[in-house]
Amino acid sequence: MSTTAQPQTGTHTWVIDPVHSAIEFSVKHMMVATAKGRFTKFEGTVTFDPQHPQNTAAVATIEVSSIDTGNDQRDEHLRTNDFFLAEQYPTATFRSTRIALEDDEKAKMYGDLTIRGVTKPIVLDVEFEGQGQDAYGKQRAGFTATTAIDRLDYGINWNPALETGGVVVSNRVKLTINISAIRQD
Repeated sequence: MSTTAQPQTGTHTWVIDPVHSAIEFSVKHMMVATAKGRFTKFEGTVTFDPQHPQNTAAVATIEVSSIDTGNDQRDEHLRTNDFFLAEQYPTATFRSTRIALEDDEKAKMYGDLTIRGVTKPIVLDVEFEGQGQDAYGKQRAGFTATTAIDRLDYGINWNPALETGGVVVSNRVKLTINISAIRQD
């Protein structure tokens, strides 16, 4: 991952700015439409050495009760045992295990995602969006990451059958993560 702003040496830690970042998901609903949502409370860090970008590491924690689909009744249902069981498992976590650089802008980040106490390996397709100084003199970097997971892998099994065939919610969940991170000096 390239950095086009001022030259850097050594390892730097970047903290995710949740105000300028987003963790969003989409899932098929009733077999015909796409339902979307997001998590509003999360935190994380990225450790990056421009001389050794293959050593990049990331860790993030999401408060699952912060789920927001634009519908309070659905959000409450998603917090129950049918889905996240947020009272018993208040957070989902991601911890990278390795990164494979594809070019200066793209990489695959391998890591472990834990939801409801179940940890499974996933691969994020990461794209470097750029870097620069913000209005307060801080260095910022932007990244977009995407992946898809099977919710059944995490014990999220609720899914009534439809009379017309199919199910209420698809098992495949698409994740899109837009990160703005601030370098800590």
